[in-house]
Amino acid sequence: MKDILKPVIVLASICLVVTAMLAYVNSLTKPIIIKAEKEAAAAARTEVLHEAKDFGSLDTDGLPEGVTEAYRGSGGTGYVFIIETKGYGGTIKFICGIKSDGTLEAIKTLSHTETSGVGTKVVDNNSGYRDKFAGKNDVECRKTDVVTGATVSSNAFKKAVETAFKAYNIVREAKA
Repeated sequence: MKDILKPVIVLASICLVVTAMLAYVNSLTKPIIIKAEKEAAAAARTEVLHEAKDFGSLDTDGLPEGVTEAYRGSGGTGYVFIIETKGYGGTIKFICGIKSDGTLEAIKTLSHTETSGVGTKVVDNNSGYRDKFAGKNDVECRKTDVVTGATVSSNAFKKAVETAFKAYNIVREAKA
C-alpha cells in the first residue's frame, strides 16, 4: 500500500503546483489579452467603415439571427455588424461595414474553419471574392455569383451580407 500511495501523492502534488502556476500566469495575462482583443476589434471596425472615428454599440435585440454585435459609426457614417453563419466547415464569423447611403463598404472574415483550397477561396481576406461586394447595395450583392466548387461557403458569405443588410435596414428605420 505504501508503494502505491507515495507516487500518487507526489503526482498529485506536482499537478497541484502546476495548476497553481498556470492560474497565476492566466491572471497576469488575462487583462493583456482582453486589451489586445478590444484593440483588434476596434481596428476591424475601422477597416470595414473607414470614415468613422468612433463607434457606439447598438442593442442586438430585434436584429436578424446571426448578428452578434452591432455598432453605429460616428457622424452618421454608417453601421458595422458582426455576423456568424454556418459554412461548409463550421461557423464563419464576419465583420461587415455598411455606409449610411446603403452600400457595403467592406466585409472581412474574422474566423472560419472552411476547407483549405476550396472554401478558403471565398472566406480568406486575400481571396478577392469579398471585393466583388464592395460599393454595392443590397440588390446588387444578391446578384453576385458564387465561387464554383465552393458553393456552400459562397452561400454562407452571401447570407452574411444579406443578414447585414437586413440589420442595416432595421437600425436605420429605428433611427428615423
